[in-house]
Amino acid sequence: MLIDELIEPRWIVPVEPARTTLENHAIALHEGRIIAILPQEQARSTFQAARVTPLHDHLVTPGLINLHTHAAMTLLRGAGDDLPLEQWLRSRIWPVERALMSHEFVLAGTRLACLEMLRGGVTCFCDMYFFPDAAAQAVLECGMRACLGVPVIDFPTAWASDPDDYLNKGLAVRDAMRDEPMLSFCLAPHAPYTVPDAAFARIVTLSEQLGIGISVHLHETEAEIRDELARSGTRPIARLDRLGLIGPQLTSIHSVHMTPNEIALFAQRGVTVAHCPSSNLKLASGIAPVAQLLDANVRIGLGTDGAASNNRLDVLSEMRLASLLAKGTSGRADIFDVHQVLHAATLAAATALGLEEKIGSIVVGKDADLVAFDLGGLDAQPNFDPVAHLIFVAGREYASHVWVHGECVVQKRQFVKEGTLRAAAEGASAVSLWQNRVRLRFGSLH
Repeated sequence: MLIDELIEPRWIVPVEPARTTLENHAIALHEGRIIAILPQEQARSTFQAARVTPLHDHLVTPGLINLHTHAAMTLLRGAGDDLPLEQWLRSRIWPVERALMSHEFVLAGTRLACLEMLRGGVTCFCDMYFFPDAAAQAVLECGMRACLGVPVIDFPTAWASDPDDYLNKGLAVRDAMRDEPMLSFCLAPHAPYTVPDAAFARIVTLSEQLGIGISVHLHETEAEIRDELARSGTRPIARLDRLGLIGPQLTSIHSVHMTPNEIALFAQRGVTVAHCPSSNLKLASGIAPVAQLLDANVRIGLGTDGAASNNRLDVLSEMRLASLLAKGTSGRADIFDVHQVLHAATLAAATALGLEEKIGSIVVGKDADLVAFDLGGLDAQPNFDPVAHLIFVAGREYASHVWVHGECVVQKRQFVKEGTLRAAAEGASAVSLWQNRVRLRFGSLH
């Protein structure tokens, strides 16, 4: 049988079945999908491949998924360092956004974010930002996959004037892009403290009618909870539960400050937590109770948050940090082990986005979203467990090859797809332009 490509790595970790490592197997790709996984010798006798990619020292995993980011804010990397969340938002981020927000800003920032994520092995991300039409353009240019949030917030921006306007414009983008196979959409209300009850009620109705998820910042800081208690007499999760949001369609971003009853509620209702450890630490928001969430069987995915609060869109570093924090805060060395962390960054995130039938694991019939990590260097020797090496030894620079829907986008750490190369050139030229605009308007921002 003639096929498009045969990938021959040293190891494959398919994620499904769980805790499986295949050695000296091959992945057969054709028309964007995985059509077989079998021993390399058998693969060579079974298939005639237009391209054979031998990867003698590499581990291949599903493409990593960034479950929460604000991609366009890559242009604000370093614009608000060393500030707590409320001050960071009100004195730095929101003023800059009010001054500079535009379709062009989002296009340039999202291009830069896509390129950074691709080179780190990220093939899909869930975005929450304004001008999702511009973000969609950047994603398609760069040749990756995204779930774009329809942003909702209770103040005007250059994108929209009020919650209904945000929803109407965002859903119009969704309707226009519904046939793009690399794009999906969710509803993305910013947070309980910036979205009124009436808007949340409409979001619940739309989620049920359209069959799409909801992604919201929730219980990120203690101040958020204190302020909600003062306003309504309830904690934010209780308020959203009353409004009908707490269910399997919800991705709760951050979820740092959780009571045992709230964790039990998330488990009962099938909520996913988007854990963003670097951002939570950098903004001094706290550390999410990952061990307790895992003990309750709450699904956990991993996110970077935006580059303005991280300052990297590096899912691999989030994997390592998340595992170490869970161990250190719980006193349990076996919690959030390497296979659990890889699951969080792949299949768990895909499930939260409603994409588990297409991506998130290396399974026959799924789209070929893959990443190869080169573990052959001296700094990765000796290698007794390639999955442990991926989490505890490797950095994102180990990602040597990246495939999205069966198309090689990154090869030997270089962009090779024509659209991605063009986006890289345009992105590089735009960075200095926007950096100068920020500096002229706001100074050093430090």
